[in-house]
Amino acid sequence: MIGLMQRVSEAHVDIAGECVGAIGRGLLVLVGVQRDDDERRALRLLDRLLSYRVFEDAEGRMNLDLAAVGGGLLLVPQFTLAADTRKGRRPSFSSAAPPAEGERLFAFLVQQACARCSAVETGRFGADMQVALVNDGPVTFWLET
Repeated sequence: MIGLMQRVSEAHVDIAGECVGAIGRGLLVLVGVQRDDDERRALRLLDRLLSYRVFEDAEGRMNLDLAAVGGGLLLVPQFTLAADTRKGRRPSFSSAAPPAEGERLFAFLVQQACARCSAVETGRFGADMQVALVNDGPVTFWLET
């Protein structure tokens, strides 16, 4: 499972002009589900997202996690993260999970996140979404389990 994590001062997801998820300070995470992913990998990704220390402490060092700053978590499914772009001019999605399995594992990740974090928002699996963010830093990390 892949998480492209961005520290944001704000972010939101719109579908057909309607805001379906928004956070202030926190993490926007684009989530890609790969063919061999399972619940164990989803939980490992969530553990890393919630405990990764990417927020600055009083001394300006990235030393605080999401809970320490009371931040929000915006999870957005993005199957294109699982693309193989090593050759040619068109990405291959053979390593991406089939849509039904990707949707199931994304829903599992969201369910588990809601149980552990008070401010969770999401995009919608399979929807044409417009994602807007203010990347704070910029700070962006690629996490893969």
